[in-house]
Amino acid sequence: MPLAMNQNVFITCAVTGSGSSQDRSPHVPRSPKQIADSAIAAAKAGAAIVHCHVRDPETGVPSRDLKLYREVTDRVRDADVDMVLNLTAGMGGDMIFGSPNSPLPLGAGTDMASAEERVAHVAECLPEICTLDCGTMNFAEADYVMTNTPGMLEAMGAMMEKLGVKPEIEAFDTGHLWLAKNLVEKGILKSPALVQLCMGIPWGAPDDLNTFMAMVNNVPSDWNWSAFSIGRNEMPYVAAAVLAGGNVRVGLEDNLWLAKGQLATNADLVARAVTIIEAMGATVMGPQAVREKLNLTKRAPK
Repeated sequence: MPLAMNQNVFITCAVTGSGSSQDRSPHVPRSPKQIADSAIAAAKAGAAIVHCHVRDPETGVPSRDLKLYREVTDRVRDADVDMVLNLTAGMGGDMIFGSPNSPLPLGAGTDMASAEERVAHVAECLPEICTLDCGTMNFAEADYVMTNTPGMLEAMGAMMEKLGVKPEIEAFDTGHLWLAKNLVEKGILKSPALVQLCMGIPWGAPDDLNTFMAMVNNVPSDWNWSAFSIGRNEMPYVAAAVLAGGNVRVGLEDNLWLAKGQLATNADLVARAVTIIEAMGATVMGPQAVREKLNLTKRAPK
């Protein structure tokens, strides 16, 4: 198929994530101030969108604490640089099973919350975007399942749309895109939708280019999409996404390294992505241009 390179690209920076990376790099932010400061630095480096989780400031363990989200939101909105705020809504669907010989009762770390609880911080903070993980999936851990039933997604998606917050559909495999299209067909999500193609995460879609293009070809032509891969393939996927007509995501949620033996900051990863995009002859979009493209509403600081 002919190339359909994107000439105007927006960058999302995934600032900290919910993985166990907090002890693997001193640059992974933990406290609300650290998360906001890292997001601000990423925005100054060229990220139009900052995607934020929160963590317990002492342990670095992922959290759903509304006060932590509120502080991050206020700090981002009070910053001296503009950015589009994207908060995760992926927490609260974690099931940890016991051993194969005794899967029940569910183990420590299980966090199964209602749709209202999973969207509570979105209602409180009213970001411009929040994520909607569009499917249930096995992750690399032996007995962990990320759980997002169709009924849960319908309820959460309807709440997001009612709040005026743009859902960013996180698609880890082609079936997730099938479900997302069904949510749009039912009128639960508005069209054109926004999609993030999440590549290379065990055990979702592998990040080979044939699978990637199968994912791209399953996104409706009038939708907006970004893509990323994890680890060493983060930067190659900046180029791949732009060449395939999409936008890009980088950040410490997905990769800790700038080069072999060199730990990255979020700003470092964004700056490298800017270099790649501009070297390809494309333009990096600013936050206001992204709001206009995606029809987003920026809330004033409270």
